Amino acid sequence: MKNDKSLSPKQLRNYHNELWHTPQGKAIREIVFGMNDGLISMIGFIAGLIGAVEASKEIFTIRIGGIAELIAGSISMALGAYLSTKSQIEFFSEEIEREKHEIKYDPQREKQELVDIYKGYGFLDEEVEMIVNRITSSEKMWLNFMIKEELGLIEERFDNPVNNALIMGISFVIGSLPPLIPYLLPIESRSAFISSILLSIISLFLIGAGKTKVTNKSIFKSGLEVLMLGIIASTIGFTIGHLFSYLL
Repeated sequence: MKNDKSLSPKQLRNYHNELWHTPQGKAIREIVFGMNDGLISMIGFIAGLIGAVEASKEIFTIRIGGIAELIAGSISMALGAYLSTKSQIEFFSEEIEREKHEIKYDPQREKQELVDIYKGYGFLDEEVEMIVNRITSSEKMWLNFMIKEELGLIEERFDNPVNNALIMGISFVIGSLPPLIPYLLPIESRSAFISSILLSIISLFLIGAGKTKVTNKSIFKSGLEVLMLGIIASTIGFTIGHLFSYLL
């Protein structure tokens, strides 16, 4: 960690409060991923339709298609988050069971792994022997140590699949709304398009800026990074939409 004198007051508060250990800090991946994916996919979807459908049918098509995209996308993202988190937990659980089996049926090999770990840390032989004997005196302590040191896992920090699914799905819905809202209002196509672009630009920047609450990065730089990705996605979507309109 940097010297406290080189940190801003905000960074000091976050470091001292260990914000990254809180539920908000742990959920930032799903929140940013869900909102960013929802917003960018909706921008690309709308931009693609604008280039591909007749002007007279534009608002109706975007309205119906956008709602369908929002619902399908949020369900897909939620299920994806649930399955990926559950699969990860199942994999980790299997690794822990394997470690239990090795400690029970091949203790000498496991002890040697402990010796190698502490020698790698620079401990002297007599220090290593004392530490290894202490750790292996309790099977529970031994297992917990191997889980953390050899496998790099902390069971208490395993993500909840249902929580991740809800966070991802809700974040996707929230992210999808800004570019879609203007097309749900009784306004003409051009005004809806301009409003959608403006809301999308603001939202993209805010998503990037918002994650700095736990990352302690530059608000402007982080917001601009997400904004540029959104612009690239919408440009690609608009270009592909126009291309298909000419081909078909």
